[in-house]
Amino acid sequence: MTRRDIPNIISILRIMLTVPVVVLLLKEQFGVALLLFAIAGASDGLDGFLAKHYGWESRLGSILDPVADKLLLVSSFLTLGWLGIIPFYLVVVVLARDLAIFAGALAFHWLIGTYEMVPTIVSKINTFFQIVLVVAIVFSLSLFALPGWLIHSLIYIVLITTILSGIDYVWTWGNTAIKEYRKKTGLEPHD
Repeated sequence: MTRRDIPNIISILRIMLTVPVVVLLLKEQFGVALLLFAIAGASDGLDGFLAKHYGWESRLGSILDPVADKLLLVSSFLTLGWLGIIPFYLVVVVLARDLAIFAGALAFHWLIGTYEMVPTIVSKINTFFQIVLVVAIVFSLSLFALPGWLIHSLIYIVLITTILSGIDYVWTWGNTAIKEYRKKTGLEPHD
């Protein structure tokens, strides 16, 4: 193990935080779950800073970091949905988007080849609001009850940005896949 491995180790530890967060949410120990969310958020910032600042970026890190974030977020949505705190339709839309992106990435890899899936602006906005919603709900259940209109507004913002992000990914990566496939098969000239 070298210093270059530190960001990846932090991402792995963040992945490991998913299980205790889910257990704490299921036991409705929202205060401790909120603390673990804060630790996960700080670790996400720390591993990104270390990787960029010291040039410790790696292919493994580019996979582990978003997997850690997505695993914690999706698990939180599923758990809060299971508890009836987040509407079922929102959980379905969030999962459908993520499954569509995952399936599209696999298809792209198998049919075209390697790729660097960079999150779009719409996707970053969506992820931001997903995080804000989960933290707001857990904060509201643990420390201070937030107004219902705020939580409901966040739910609708997440719904809209999730749908827009899914459409954006399908459009962007669908067009990229078609273009790359045509290049690969000789149907379109190379740039």
